[in-house]
Amino acid sequence: MPPNPTSSRPVPSPATSRPSDPAAIDHYENFPVASFLCPTHLRQPIAAIYHFARTADDIADEGTASAAERLADLHTYRMALACMHTPPVEGHWPAVFRPLAAAVLTHDLPLSLLHDLLDAFEQDVKKTDHAQGYATEAELRDYCRRSANPVGRLLLHLYGVSDPQALLRSDAICTALQLINFWQDLSVDIPRGRYYLPTDWCVRFAVPASDWQTLQQTENATKLIAACAHHARASMAFGSALVHQVPGRAGWELRLVVQGGLRILDRIAALNYATLTSRPTLGKWDYAVMVWRALWM
Repeated sequence: MPPNPTSSRPVPSPATSRPSDPAAIDHYENFPVASFLCPTHLRQPIAAIYHFARTADDIADEGTASAAERLADLHTYRMALACMHTPPVEGHWPAVFRPLAAAVLTHDLPLSLLHDLLDAFEQDVKKTDHAQGYATEAELRDYCRRSANPVGRLLLHLYGVSDPQALLRSDAICTALQLINFWQDLSVDIPRGRYYLPTDWCVRFAVPASDWQTLQQTENATKLIAACAHHARASMAFGSALVHQVPGRAGWELRLVVQGGLRILDRIAALNYATLTSRPTLGKWDYAVMVWRALWM
């Protein structure tokens, strides 16, 4: 089950003041994390997981640091994760790792899932540095397995949900949300050197790299993005049954997460899948639609 990003930003204390320093980064997010729908006793661990992931993502993606500097900072961050149960070294993200250490001890969180997130962030840095994309859909989904699915599994762990079908549905939702994020942000990511359209799909729809790299919304590019969006919707549809397996208010929050992803897909469709030139946005009416649809899931 995926987290809902927070409207409040983390306040880490990095070991250095590199240009990638996330303490200087302001964030806008779509949904509140650890919202009033979450059980009170789980708000702290959920926020701790989010701050861990958000800070690592900022190290990998924000500011003007070189790839080598980002990878060095991510290595230091990984070492801080490994040593977080020892007295923290001053300056090594204590605002992130002190609450995370408490959450790990209290709830026995699987550390392997946190390391998977760091693996994905490191991969992003390397891919961007070498202007590389993803050769196949399978390779992209493997990236989602490490960049998105661990958060859902961590949250299911907190809620005491562990049956294999629930985990598969959680993975489907998280992967769908990650893919939706990619397809809505093509006009933003591509100029930054972040390429997520799989090469095998581009070949299938006869979209040369020279077209999408220059943000040309050709007929074939539109068909390609439409197919990608339909694929994400199918993944979300499979995962959506999870809302009935997550207990209490958290299940209602998950309904809103699912409907939020589906509504963004609606907006992508309303743009005729022209996300090489436009980025969909949600307004007040969209949130009302999401709530209404969540009630009837």
